[in-house]
Amino acid sequence: MKPLLLSILFFVTPESAIADGPSDNVADKVRLIPPPGVVISAEVRAELTEATAALDREIDSLRVQLENKPALLELLPDVQIYHKAVDWALRYDEFFKTNEPAIARSLLQQGAGRAAALREGRAPWLTATGLVVRGFVSRIDGSVQPYGLVVPASWQPGGPARHRLDFWFHGRGETLSELDFINGRQRSPGEFTPADAFVLHPYGRYCNGNKFAGETDTFEALAHAKRFYPIDGQRISVRGFSLGGAACWHFAVHYADQWFAAAPGAGFSETPDFLKVFQNETVEPSSYEQKLWHLYDCTDWALNLALLPTVAYSGEIDRQKQAADIMAKAMRAEGLDLVHIIGPGTAHKYHPDSKPEINRRIDALAARGRDPAPERLHFSTWTLKYNRMHWLVIDALEAHWERARVDAELDTREDSVRLTTRNVAALTLDFDPGLCPLDGTRAALVVIDGAKLETPAPRSDRSWQAHFSKSSGKWRLGTDPAAETALRKRQGLQGPIDDAFMDSFLMVRPTGQPWNEKVGAWTAAELAHATNQWRSQFRGDARVKDDTAVTTNDIAAHHLVLWGDPSANQLLKQIADALPIRWSAQTITLGQATFPAVSHAPVLIYPNPLNPKKYIVLNSGFTFREYDYLNNARQVPKLPDYAVVDISKPVTSRAPGGIAAAGFFDESWRLPPAHRDNAAR
Repeated sequence: MKPLLLSILFFVTPESAIADGPSDNVADKVRLIPPPGVVISAEVRAELTEATAALDREIDSLRVQLENKPALLELLPDVQIYHKAVDWALRYDEFFKTNEPAIARSLLQQGAGRAAALREGRAPWLTATGLVVRGFVSRIDGSVQPYGLVVPASWQPGGPARHRLDFWFHGRGETLSELDFINGRQRSPGEFTPADAFVLHPYGRYCNGNKFAGETDTFEALAHAKRFYPIDGQRISVRGFSLGGAACWHFAVHYADQWFAAAPGAGFSETPDFLKVFQNETVEPSSYEQKLWHLYDCTDWALNLALLPTVAYSGEIDRQKQAADIMAKAMRAEGLDLVHIIGPGTAHKYHPDSKPEINRRIDALAARGRDPAPERLHFSTWTLKYNRMHWLVIDALEAHWERARVDAELDTREDSVRLTTRNVAALTLDFDPGLCPLDGTRAALVVIDGAKLETPAPRSDRSWQAHFSKSSGKWRLGTDPAAETALRKRQGLQGPIDDAFMDSFLMVRPTGQPWNEKVGAWTAAELAHATNQWRSQFRGDARVKDDTAVTTNDIAAHHLVLWGDPSANQLLKQIADALPIRWSAQTITLGQATFPAVSHAPVLIYPNPLNPKKYIVLNSGFTFREYDYLNNARQVPKLPDYAVVDISKPVTSRAPGGIAAAGFFDESWRLPPAHRDNAAR
């Protein structure tokens, strides 16, 4: 099938195709993102500061009053989002337009109005239709995060109908503060508003394409919305344009079993080719950076779209058409034919005649809904971070960052499941109640790579779960007992370093004296950088505690990010002997390699010896830096599972110093024999 080209042709002047431009390829001349705000008068600042403080006091008072009213207390974030939007604009110089102080006044009034309603035991916004802004508390850092909803006029609170929901992922906005986002979500319904459907607009942590913390927030926003509105879980789609199109590709290929359809527009779908085409950038990655591209390069996951209906859109003369073109090529290699609607003569926007065609196709798919248990599955992954496709769960890989693939087919006539696998060491077949189509009166036959294994029959509620593991190249029914008790990579505990910042984490600040002042100064500076950049790029205040104040509850609840050396950080000293590196006052030992401790520091991610269900991270925040903020396709992990940083080399907009060595732990979290071959160029 050729791309669909609508017949009405008219030509427009192309919009600027290079939003960032070649000047943003110069790593030592990086502009600020977010940019500095506009100047506001002292009088306006004083007025807004006073009103913001008043709303803050009201929130504190409400928290006490509602302590024994959990249903109302749960709604406090719906007030806090207004306070945060103005408070951060004041605190961090984030008024970017001259009309935003007036918008701030309006948001503070709205927050005060919601607070007054809660004090009276009311929440009228819960039954409102149209444009509604809501808030939730993130499990990652405890921050309050907003999201927007378009609530259909047809919705009746308490009614029996369950409604379709479409995600809409926003485009790049370097001035998209919380204040700007909330204002926009209260003024415009967005590009598409299907009849009788909810549209959820995630904030997504500012401007990162809903990756990393923005990815986690997307699912938390959905879970929050489901608590208050009747969302049909079989009719949820992902849509977006520009940066939002990139987000859509990401959610489509990594969570293909969650949606009834995907409709990405423009954007980017992978890193290396996009940067060459769009940014005119010479890309020279290290070997481990190339491996890490597999995490978010959607072309590598194209097979997963075999089970997700996808309708892509591009303007004919938009350079971001590259995203769909390269995805179409990757899909063809898997035998898939992408529907690609192209707006004739159109640059970076929707052609007016394209939108009805897109809607016709997506609405038809919504009417059918998602198939929760398809008989055939095709699934590809590179990491246990993304390990599920419907009723198939990959529990262990033979090697991370090498392609894993499973093709599976149910045969109800023979009550069998046949699977072929590649780079898979353990898997589970997992059907929720009511979904298993196999005969419940007899054992099921599972054939994996030719090995025939008889399993127990499905249970009486039509659920079924069966585990399989491979040892010495042979599949067996059940898990490997040795693997279950051993330290190994598993979903949610597989690295790389950036993975720790997609769930609840705690920065642990050292209180002791470091072995040498240079390392102490470097770690202190990197801790300050990590917390400051978390605030500016991921829009939350990172939790920070002194090493002496960390409790057993903290160890149980959070990934721990330990700063300093074993002399300075009490917790690091406690676990140092259980780590795969050795760090003394004189040397850092990594396998057979040693580095002088006076000029080097390790960064790594590893299961916490005090709680192996959580990570510890040494001396690192998220690993992309200021240079990478300039183009979202650069916002991918820059360091693998471990690295040794040469702090005698300067900290730059791309790295925390020189990278003397770096690599990935194996599937048992051990150093690979040839880890020195993975050192950065």
